[in-house]
Amino acid sequence: MAVPGGAIIENMSSRKLTYLVVVLLALFLASFFLGAIVSPKPNGSTQITATKCVDLDGNTHSDKWFYPSGAGKCDRVHDFAHLDPQYEHLEADNIVFSFQLPHPGSQLDYSRWQQYLMGIMTMDIEYQVDQLHDPRVQLLMKARLGYRNKGDADSDWKPVADSLVHRNLDCDIDDDKKRPGYFYNCTNLNMFELGSLHHDYYLLNVRLPATFFSDDGEEIGINEELGKLVDVHLIAIMQNGGFTKVWVALKTIFFPVIVIEMIWYWRRIRMLPRDPTLLEKTLFVLGSSLTLLNVPLEYFTLSYDMPWLTMFNDIKQGIFYAALMTFWLIFAGEHCINESGAGERNGLKAYWKKLATVLIGCTCLFIFDVCERGVQLKNPFETIWSTDMGTNLALGFIILAGISAGVFFLFLCYLIYRVFMTISEKRASISAMSRVRRIHYEGIIWRFRFLMLATLVTAAMTTIGFILGQVSEGQYKWDENISLEYGAGGMTGVYGMWNVYIIALLFLYAPSHKEWNQNNQDQSRGEGDVAGVSSAAADMNAVTNNSEEIEFSIQGGASADTSELSSLTEFIRKPATD
Repeated sequence: MAVPGGAIIENMSSRKLTYLVVVLLALFLASFFLGAIVSPKPNGSTQITATKCVDLDGNTHSDKWFYPSGAGKCDRVHDFAHLDPQYEHLEADNIVFSFQLPHPGSQLDYSRWQQYLMGIMTMDIEYQVDQLHDPRVQLLMKARLGYRNKGDADSDWKPVADSLVHRNLDCDIDDDKKRPGYFYNCTNLNMFELGSLHHDYYLLNVRLPATFFSDDGEEIGINEELGKLVDVHLIAIMQNGGFTKVWVALKTIFFPVIVIEMIWYWRRIRMLPRDPTLLEKTLFVLGSSLTLLNVPLEYFTLSYDMPWLTMFNDIKQGIFYAALMTFWLIFAGEHCINESGAGERNGLKAYWKKLATVLIGCTCLFIFDVCERGVQLKNPFETIWSTDMGTNLALGFIILAGISAGVFFLFLCYLIYRVFMTISEKRASISAMSRVRRIHYEGIIWRFRFLMLATLVTAAMTTIGFILGQVSEGQYKWDENISLEYGAGGMTGVYGMWNVYIIALLFLYAPSHKEWNQNNQDQSRGEGDVAGVSSAAADMNAVTNNSEEIEFSIQGGASADTSELSSLTEFIRKPATD
């Protein structure tokens, strides 16, 4: 009688399984070293000191652009303490702080491979004995952001955004530096963030007006407690084009591989004379989320302005995290015999509490991303970090996300530990089996344990990468004293590991369509006993003679209409008898 072969992981020979593991490990190492050796670091930054342009009209509502170089460049002052006689009566409304990006002296332009641009402003405020500087100063700035491209006239700046920007500037100074010539230690100010770098040059004009007119025409003094402002600097942070090329190259390689394997996997599922199991459906959803993550949309940014792509990539990442965590919960739960209510019979409702927790966490991250990047699609000067409440809320999200990731990893370790204990408890029943079935289950258990350890490693690297990514991205916004960067090797390594891990799952847990004759096994066992040959040798000969591909056989546990993914799941759920 012919018996179906279960999953490929059960029936693949050890030699070919070893080859597969070596190939997948090579892919993972190639991904890691491609980022660690070939790619530059993910982000680059330049610091630009503002050009102090003079606007004699002092009209804060003017559409005139002030730029530091080229035909029609602005008149400037170099030092507020030593003004030329013609500028001695200048006031704050007559000064425009101008930043041209990239720096006009570098003879460079931005590349569309650089993907995004973030501006962080710092101020040099000198200590004055006769002026008491408040620890917090509320700033109101008039900011304009513009762009031009190669071939445009030097004065042909086109507007991107124009906004009144409110920021809180916190400053302090050490007691031993409270004398002229020393500067306050002031926090960084998040000025703007662009989701794309579609143009060659950008220009930022910032005014710090001394007066502001309310809606009823009343003149209100502002920025009066700023102190002696000496210089203003802008730190421009962008993604390195070289890193983007490496990242997109990996996407280009993995995307068709996953698509082809997904089609192959689902076709094998549909060929079975039964409906897909919960674990098979979950694995297909996981592969689909990785396929979405792998789509190299960055190619379109070379021709089209897509400022929403950064936010869309975050959403894709969140969908993948949700699918990955869901799969791990179900993957471990389906192999826990003591899991209350778990099993194919109860479906997803057996995991609703755990899945609800995952859904709530991912929804919170989505809301935070919409509050941060979503509003910047309309106004790049808007940021959740501009107020105390917004800063505390953003910090709370980041800290909670990091803690949640760590707790989930520990919970997953607990689930896998329970799976190992469940298998250990069931191993006592193996001794009562025939030798063929004992060899079959022992081999599957060894392979399953190896796969579970690979799952733990993947989960650990994913958790570490997630936490490092959150801290690295937010360090400029909430604590400039932290120096931490998520390296290119780590990013490409984790990304490659996700693809390698899911490629392995889709292949190894696809149904095996190989069959072998059970009657041949029974006959071989009987002849071996009569001839006085050990039953173990006879069983092994029966298996080996049947096919090189089938190292372990399935006897009696599987049927054509079984609803289980593999005979290991069946073994755990239902005690096997010989």
